Amino acid sequence: MYIPEFNRVEDHAVALAFMQANPFALLISTTETGPFATHLPILAREIAGVLQLRGHVARANPHWKFIKTDQESLVIFHGPHAYISPSLYELRESVPTWNYAAVHVYGMGSAFPEEARLNQFLQELTAQFDSSYAAQWPSLSEQYRRRMVQHIVGFEINATRVETKFKLSQNRTKTEQQNVIKSLASSADSAAAAVATLMKDRGLGLP
Repeated sequence: MYIPEFNRVEDHAVALAFMQANPFALLISTTETGPFATHLPILAREIAGVLQLRGHVARANPHWKFIKTDQESLVIFHGPHAYISPSLYELRESVPTWNYAAVHVYGMGSAFPEEARLNQFLQELTAQFDSSYAAQWPSLSEQYRRRMVQHIVGFEINATRVETKFKLSQNRTKTEQQNVIKSLASSADSAAAAVATLMKDRGLGLP
């Protein structure tokens, strides 16, 4: 993606933390008829210095067939975003814009339909997103659990390239950054307020 230098984030730890905090992502793969996309939760982890993404799709969703070891897929993690009014700028001749944060991960991988491997992954997934269901799952009948697992296919993607863009008014003056943070923080829109928090976390608007 296009990233002006003042919006580029090179810190790998920051990118990984962002992906883990915003796991609902967009997976895009190439097919013979064009791009194919699926919205889904994806777990990101680092193993021996390699960023690995894992998820699963319904077996009826053909996307798992497009994740290959010799063809790149793209995974987009997106965080909070907010409209920025030019009224917050010191210079009258300014235009509106949008602040946001995103991480693009390119990589190649493979699908796994094996029941044992899927069960292990599902344990990790439910432990992260719903610990109460993680405790409930083993109490369900084996017949039901096996039937549900047979309806999904897991996948792993090893990253070959990571692009991180935080567009957070880095090119504006400190006063303008403070104006943006104050305006967004007071918004009833939780996404806008989250952008203000992200700006403060990045040290923007400080004297």
